[in-house]
Amino acid sequence: MRNIDKRAGILDLIVARGCSLAVNHPAMPGHRLALAVLSVLWLAFAVASLGARSHKKEDFGQGFSTEIEVPASEVLQAVEAIVDNGIIQGSFEYNKDKYIDKATAATSSSLFPEWKDPGTVFYKVRTKVLAPANFKETRDEGTLAVRYVVLSKDASKSILRIDAIFVEDFRRTPHPSNGTVESAEYKDIQDHIDALELQKSQAQEGEKQRQQELARQALERKSEENEALALAKAQTSVQGLEQHVRDLRQQVERVIKAPGAQLKSAPFHTASNLKSLDAGTEVVIVIATPYWYGVETEDGQHGWIHREQLEPLP
Repeated sequence: MRNIDKRAGILDLIVARGCSLAVNHPAMPGHRLALAVLSVLWLAFAVASLGARSHKKEDFGQGFSTEIEVPASEVLQAVEAIVDNGIIQGSFEYNKDKYIDKATAATSSSLFPEWKDPGTVFYKVRTKVLAPANFKETRDEGTLAVRYVVLSKDASKSILRIDAIFVEDFRRTPHPSNGTVESAEYKDIQDHIDALELQKSQAQEGEKQRQQELARQALERKSEENEALALAKAQTSVQGLEQHVRDLRQQVERVIKAPGAQLKSAPFHTASNLKSLDAGTEVVIVIATPYWYGVETEDGQHGWIHREQLEPLP
């Protein structure tokens, strides 16, 4: 108000000066007098215009708008939490409190014009509150309202707009915020988004670790299965080898039928005797002929025995 009164005083002085020129200089040529008066009036207009521009700079209430690089679903979740927290940040009741509490969420507010543009709108309202210090030129009790608008820009980006206004109960004079409320509320929302992002990151890391553990367990099971399969194959192979050995023994090993079988030096009955073998003695066939077997005894001696004196292993 002091600035306005000062400008009014200057303007009155300039106009009075113009009138003085017209009255005190009747002898001044007409065109010179007209130029002088016009100059005075132009100066008065300039002062008035300057006063108007200066006043406009003090107007607030343009709102807060920003682009956030997270999906709209996450921004909506954060805004809903802040709207429901019952607190309006960044505003002081006569510099007494750091914030205003007992605010309630609302689906609309008459303090704002109806929102007809795209986006999802939320409101937080506090009635019967002393005029906050951050709302210009008021000391009355009234209603404080904050409006939040969330708009999806694309799959990974969102636009958030916040506006705050205080309206006096008695005079019904609206007082837009100077931006402090919007900035403080946005900080609360951003902190909540950061917390959600941290939870999301932790959940993703937990899921990643869970998947890695499942993959490790699956790999262990596969390794165990492969080991079991290899062992089974090895056992089968051993069993097959043992059976093959048994088959070979059946083919090449014989036992003496009766005691007194003679190990001959050659495959003839007239050949000299090398050794007399007991019944049940095992020999290994080295050479086979139609009637004789060339054999090796258990002690490594070689000779010949007639087929009729041998029988297969039991």
